[in-house]
Amino acid sequence: MKVKPKKHLGQHFLRDLDASERIADLLSGHGGYDTVLEIGPGMGVLTQFILPKTQYQTYVVEIDRESVAYLKVNFPTLEGRIIDGDFLRMNLQEWGESVTAKPTFAIIGNYPYNISSQILFKALDYRDTVSEIVGMFQKEVAMRIASPPGKKDYGILSVLLQAFYDIEYSFTVPPEAFEPPPKVQSGVIRLKRNAVTHLDCDEKKFKQVVKAGFNQRRKTLRNALKPLGIQFDHPLLDKRAEQLGVAEFVLLTNLVNSPQSTDDSQ
Repeated sequence: MKVKPKKHLGQHFLRDLDASERIADLLSGHGGYDTVLEIGPGMGVLTQFILPKTQYQTYVVEIDRESVAYLKVNFPTLEGRIIDGDFLRMNLQEWGESVTAKPTFAIIGNYPYNISSQILFKALDYRDTVSEIVGMFQKEVAMRIASPPGKKDYGILSVLLQAFYDIEYSFTVPPEAFEPPPKVQSGVIRLKRNAVTHLDCDEKKFKQVVKAGFNQRRKTLRNALKPLGIQFDHPLLDKRAEQLGVAEFVLLTNLVNSPQSTDDSQ
């Protein structure tokens, strides 16, 4: 029995066993978790290297019914721990509380590239529950997420995720490691929850400022933030968005959010 990759689900099954084992070995237990949730296991090429790590209780969530059937037959030790459904629809807080007494868990996977950003934003929404994220992304996305300020890859995802996670790019995987081969290279990264419990600014406004800054990344922030109606002067406004780290974006957000900073007529 073999599962046929489905284009509409963005499935590219990893077949490189060495790469699979290296991904599984990136699980570090950061934050003291003992539960791991694998997203989109397919035929279990990554799962087989997670299950022997008996310090973790492994669960999988799979939207493809054919893959679910395959896993039930070939991984009987997963009985009761296969979630037949859509990760993006899960309430991770409630699920975590139902399966572990620990406050956090990890997610791992060879993530479908068409929803990888959505997976990360969902994890970010549950950042106090998801203490570690390990997995495969399109290389361009992986590099963007891990990029430091000042690099061309640095962008919106970089800032929003680096505000709450320490991120490292681990290794690159070529197209021929997959079935079918994608048209791009892939990159594996690990995100570890940092000590930031909240940002010292309005987080909704923070996202607004970050997105406005990068939407016109070639312009200085003075010009890029004009749609926000700013009416103040500061040296940060002479920089471009890619030059600012998280702390500088927090400072800028507070400046934008101060009562005297904007033109109410706009």
